Amino acid sequence: KGGDASQEEICKDLESSDDSVKVAAMKNVILAMLHGETMPRVMMTVIRFCVNTDCHELKKLLTLYWEITPKYGDDKKLLPEMILVCNALLKDLHHPNEFVRGSMLRFLCKLQEPELLDPLIPAIKECLEHRHSYVRKNAALAVFYIHRSFGERLLPDGPQLIDAFINRETDTASRRNAFLMLFNEAEDLAVEFLASHIDEVGKFGDGFSLCVLELTRKVCRRDPAQKARFVRVLFSMLNSSSAAVSYEAAWTLVSLSSAPTAIRAAASTYTGLLNSQSDNNVKLIVLTRISELRKHHAKVLQEVLMDLLRALASPNIDICKKTLEVALELVGPRNIEEVVQVLKREVVRTREEGLENSTEYRTMLIQAIHQCAAKFPDIAESVVHVLMDFLSNDGAHDVVVFIRAILEQYPALRPSVLKKLLMNFADMQTSNVLGVACWILGEYCDDLELLSEAFEEVKANLGEPPFVAEKEEEKADGADAEVDAGPVVQTKNVVLSDGTYATQTTISEAPKLEEKSIPALRRLLIAGDVFLGSVVTCTLVKLVLRALEMRGAGNKMVKEMQVHALLVACGVAKLAQVKSTPQQGAFADCLERITFACRLLLDPTVAELRAAFVEESRKSFALYLEHKKAKNDTATDEAKQAPRVQADALISFRQLRKRGAVGAELDIYDGDDLTKATGAGAAMELGPQLNHVYQLSGFADPVYAEASVTVHDYDIVLEILVINRTPNTLTNLTVELATMGDLKLVERPQSLTIGPLDQRTIRANIKVSSTETGHIFGTIVYENSSTAEKTFINLNDVHLDVMDYIHPHTCSDEAFRSMWAEFEWENKVAINTTLNDLNDFLDHVVKHTNMKCLTPTSALGGTSTFLAANLYAKSIFGEDALVNVSVEKKEDADGKLTGYIRIRSKTQGIALSLGDRIALVQRMQGLGDGRKGKKTGAIQPAAKAEGAE
Repeated sequence: KGGDASQEEICKDLESSDDSVKVAAMKNVILAMLHGETMPRVMMTVIRFCVNTDCHELKKLLTLYWEITPKYGDDKKLLPEMILVCNALLKDLHHPNEFVRGSMLRFLCKLQEPELLDPLIPAIKECLEHRHSYVRKNAALAVFYIHRSFGERLLPDGPQLIDAFINRETDTASRRNAFLMLFNEAEDLAVEFLASHIDEVGKFGDGFSLCVLELTRKVCRRDPAQKARFVRVLFSMLNSSSAAVSYEAAWTLVSLSSAPTAIRAAASTYTGLLNSQSDNNVKLIVLTRISELRKHHAKVLQEVLMDLLRALASPNIDICKKTLEVALELVGPRNIEEVVQVLKREVVRTREEGLENSTEYRTMLIQAIHQCAAKFPDIAESVVHVLMDFLSNDGAHDVVVFIRAILEQYPALRPSVLKKLLMNFADMQTSNVLGVACWILGEYCDDLELLSEAFEEVKANLGEPPFVAEKEEEKADGADAEVDAGPVVQTKNVVLSDGTYATQTTISEAPKLEEKSIPALRRLLIAGDVFLGSVVTCTLVKLVLRALEMRGAGNKMVKEMQVHALLVACGVAKLAQVKSTPQQGAFADCLERITFACRLLLDPTVAELRAAFVEESRKSFALYLEHKKAKNDTATDEAKQAPRVQADALISFRQLRKRGAVGAELDIYDGDDLTKATGAGAAMELGPQLNHVYQLSGFADPVYAEASVTVHDYDIVLEILVINRTPNTLTNLTVELATMGDLKLVERPQSLTIGPLDQRTIRANIKVSSTETGHIFGTIVYENSSTAEKTFINLNDVHLDVMDYIHPHTCSDEAFRSMWAEFEWENKVAINTTLNDLNDFLDHVVKHTNMKCLTPTSALGGTSTFLAANLYAKSIFGEDALVNVSVEKKEDADGKLTGYIRIRSKTQGIALSLGDRIALVQRMQGLGDGRKGKKTGAIQPAAKAEGAE
C-alpha cells in the first residue's frame, strides 16, 4: 500500500467528512508504516483534516500515528510540520473532555523528542491541578517519564512539583503515580512522605503499598541502617486485604530481618494466603516460599505446621504433594502426634466417593505416614491398625509393604499386627497384596497359636486342591445354570377397558440360585496365577517347618499340616504344568521352587537347608531395609551439600562494610552474599549456557547472527545477536522467524537500524505446547542506506532438543507397569554400540537421556550376561516417558551387546523424539548406529506386560 496511488487513495479518504472512513484510512496508514513504508505525503493531510476531530477512536489512532511517524528529516532536524503537530497536542491538553486530556498525557509518556515536549510543559503542569482524577493521574505519570528522560533540561523542578502534588492529592491512583515518580527520581522526598504518613499507608491502596515495598528494598539494600524505619509499615502490610501486598510484605520482611518475630509473622502470612486463596498457582508459589524459608528457619516454621497441613483439603494433587513434602521436613517430637492424626484423618477421607485422584493421594499419605513411623517409632502402633483397614481398597499394596517394614523394624508390634492381618486376609483382592501378606505370615508367625491361626486362615481361603478340575467343574455348573435359568414367556388374550381384545405377553425370570462366593486367593489360583501359588506353597512349608521345630515330627496336628501343604504343592504344580502360555519359563521356575519346598518337607537329611529356608529370607529383607535407609540418607546428604562456585566469584563481607551498616539484625540480602560464598547462586553455569548458542549466519556474510536459546518451561526465549560487518548503515533490518513442530512464535522481532560495524540484540519469545523436537528457521532482511536495495540472508536452523523438556522422575513399580500396559505409542530402537559392558551402556543411556533408573543398583550387579532395567522421566507438560532396556552380551559375537530399547508414552511426539535421541546417543559412542524400529499404536496389553516385566 506504500505506492503513489495508495497514498492518494488514503489522502482522499482522510479528507472525507465521514469519521468511519477516516478511522479506516488511519488504520491503513499505521499498518503500512509498521511494515516499513514511509508515506511522507500523508502527514499534512492528517494535520489538515484529522487533528480537529471530536471522534475519540480517531484521536486514539492519531496518538499511535504520532508515535511511529518520522519526526526528523535527513539533516537530523525537526520537520517543519512538527510545529503544527505540537499545536495539535497542546490543543488536546486544553481539551474540555477528560478522556482526551488523559489519553494525550498518557501518549506524552512515550514521546522522546524534547523539541516537541518543551512547549507542552506548562500545559502538563496545569493538568496536575485539574478537577478530574483521570487527568491528574496521567499528568503525574507524564511528569515522571519526562523528568526521567529530560529532567534537567525540561523539568528541573519536577520532584518539587510532585511533592506538593502528592501532599494535597486524595485520589488513590494519582497518589500512587506521584509516589512512583518520587521513588525513582527523588528518593529522599519519597522517604519523607512515607515517614509522615506511615499510619495511613493501608488507606492509600494496593498499588501505593507495592511501591512502598519496592522503595523499602531499594533503600535498605543501599543503606541497611535504614531498616528500622520500615519494619513498622511492613508489619502493618502483612494484614492487608490484598493478597499481592501481604505476600510481597512477607517476602520483604524476611529479606530485611532474620529475627524470630519477623519470620513467625511472615510464616503466618504465608499460611494464611495458602488457605485463603483459591488459585492453585498462588498456592504452589506460596508453598515454594515456605519451602525456601524452611531451609534456615525450620524451628520457627514448626509453630505453623498445623496451619500448613490445612492445605491438604485442596483437591489438586500437586498442592497436596508439595504440602506433604514441606510438612515432613518440619515434623518434630512436639508435633508428631498432631501431624499423624491429620494424616490418619486424610487417609480415612480418601474413602469418600467422588474424591479426585483418591488412589494416588492415599498412596502419598501412606508413604508420609511410613516416613513418620520410621523417624518416630512411638507412633507406629497408632497408625498401623488404621491403615490395615485399607487392605481391600486401591493402594492396598502400599499398605501391606508398610506393614512388612513395620513388622521387621518393631518386633513388639508383631502379635497385634499379625492378628489384625489375619482378620483382614479374606478381604484382600489382588495378587501382589496376597503375595506380600503370605510372605509376612510365613516369616513372622513364630508363636504356635499364631502359626496355627495363620495356617488355618490360608487353608480356608485356598480351598482344597486340585485347582484345575475345580475350574472345569465351575464352567460346567455355570453352563447348566444358564440353561436352567432361562426366561419363561407366557402369552394370553385379555379384554381392554373399551371392550376390545388384545394379546398380552409376559416374560418372567426364573429365580437365580445363590452364587457360591469363592475366596480371592482361590479365584486367582484358578485363573492361572502360578507365581502366587508358589508363594502360598512356600508360606505353608515355612509354617510347617516351624511347627516341626516346636512340636516334633510325631505330632498329629503337624502331620496333618504337612500332608495338606504337600497336597497344595501338588495342586499348584499341576496347574503350572497344564498352563500352555508364553510364560512357560517363569512357570518352570515356580515348579523348581515348589519341588524344593516339597523336598524340605519329605527329606529329613536337609536340616541345614531347612534353617536357611526359614531364616535367610528375613535376614535378606533386613539388609534390604538398611540398604534403602542408607541410600536415602546419602541422597539427603548430597542434596544438602553446597554446590561448587567459580574461583573469581564476588563475595561481599559485611564485616568490612562501614560502621553505619552494622545493626542488631542481619543486613538485608546477607543471604545473597552467603549464597555467593557457598556457590548456591551459581545455578546457571557458563558451560550449559554456551551449549545452547547457535550460529545462524556465516562469518563472511555482511550480517553475522547467532542465537542464545533459553528454555523456561513453556516458553523459549531467543536472544539473537546481530552484528553489522559492513561500513554502511543498514535500515529496516528484520529477523523473520518461522517454526516447525508444536512451536508458536508469540511476538515477531521489530525492525532495527544498525550503524556501521555496530551490533544489536533482538529478543523473540516462542511458546511450546508439547514435548516434541522442533525447528526454528528464518531470514534476515535489511536495506542498505546508500543503495536502498533489499538483501536477504538465509539463517541456519535452530534445533530444539527434547532433553530440555524432560526431567528425571521416580514412580513405583506398580505405577510403571500400569502405565506400560496403558500407553499406546511405542518406539523400538535396536541396540548397536561399541560398548562391551552392560552397566556402562546403561549408565551411558541414562546420562544422555535425562532418565531415572528405577531398577535398584543391587539388582544390576553380578556377572550375568543379560541386563533389563526400567527408566522413567516426566516432561514439563506432565507427560510420562517409559523406557525398558533389554540388552544381552553375546559370547559368540566377541562380546558385542545386542537387544532393544523400547519407549512408550501416551503421545506420539515424545516417543519419536526420545527414540531419535537414544539412536543419537548410540552414534555418539562411535561405530554404533541405532536403527529405529517400527512405531506401533494400540499395542496389545499382553505384549506390554511382557515388556514391563
